[in-house]
Amino acid sequence: MKVLVLGAGVIGVTTSYYLSKLGFEVTVIDRQAGPGLETSFANAGEVSPGYASPWAGPGVPLKAIRWILDSHGPLVVRPQLDPAMWRWMFQMLRNCTAARYAVNKARMVGIAEYSRDCLRALRAETGIGYDERSQGTLQLFRKQAQLDAIGGDIEVLKQYKVPYEVLDRDGCIGVEPALAAVRERFVGGLRLPDDETGDCHLFTQRLERIATERGAKFVYGTTIQSVDVSGGRVAQVSTDRGAFTADVYVMALGSFSPLLLRPLDRSLADLFPRGGDLSRATFWSGLRPMTPDGPPIIGPTRFENLHLNTGHGTLGWTMACGAARVVADQIAGVAPEVPAKDLSVARYA
Repeated sequence: MKVLVLGAGVIGVTTSYYLSKLGFEVTVIDRQAGPGLETSFANAGEVSPGYASPWAGPGVPLKAIRWILDSHGPLVVRPQLDPAMWRWMFQMLRNCTAARYAVNKARMVGIAEYSRDCLRALRAETGIGYDERSQGTLQLFRKQAQLDAIGGDIEVLKQYKVPYEVLDRDGCIGVEPALAAVRERFVGGLRLPDDETGDCHLFTQRLERIATERGAKFVYGTTIQSVDVSGGRVAQVSTDRGAFTADVYVMALGSFSPLLLRPLDRSLADLFPRGGDLSRATFWSGLRPMTPDGPPIIGPTRFENLHLNTGHGTLGWTMACGAARVVADQIAGVAPEVPAKDLSVARYA
């Protein structure tokens, strides 16, 4: 059976790996010259199931107002006469309740933890290296009020049995000695010891080679123009290099790069003044495809031969292996090892 994967970021490449492992004839197309050159190119490099949380949650509407008014805030909204935009915002507001947050958090943590296990199994099986480190992640807090306010997050971590450590200044420095020179600039931190870090771009590149060795074909420099449907099925994908056809199609395009680039934050030079040569830094940005409720969209659609693997937001690499494994199993007619029904697009029906 032929499968066409649209997009060669970390989601598309991991999907191609698991599909080729199951014996499918896989082709991947992407507009860039190689794998992982857009959102997967320079992301934060974290595999963090412990931080798998929806943005939609109690208190977020009020926070959003403050963020919008803050020139350096993490949220920018440019109102447009776009029904899809307003529908997305309304759906997100509907999910900003404690009950919906709990449901969406459970869906995200489940696929994220499964994905971490799949990543470890993949690493053991293939020997892939990507500057990986399994020393956990550390979230720093500059103000005592911020540290005091993490009680809600701690309760969620306890609920899902995620190991954690609340650290004071000395504890943070014990984990990261480089912070000793700037100890007055933070008050403490939250460490998740089971989280991992690495180079997502390098991982995507090397996994592409492994997938190629398993028979997957990658076609680059190809811009997708349309997905053509006929009779309730995808008939072909039209590109600037002609039409591509397959038995099954997987949409893993994520988002295009943003039109406006924001300056680099000063936080690197502030906390790690000798951490690198900022004069050689280059601008890059990748849009995060966010769903209004938080969990990604994984699984079949109303078109019988079109599957989705997108909407992972800031957790693309964290969820990549697990999401890809779920999609590959679904296409192969195998029941996924984790519940996946509530991750499909049908939840918005």
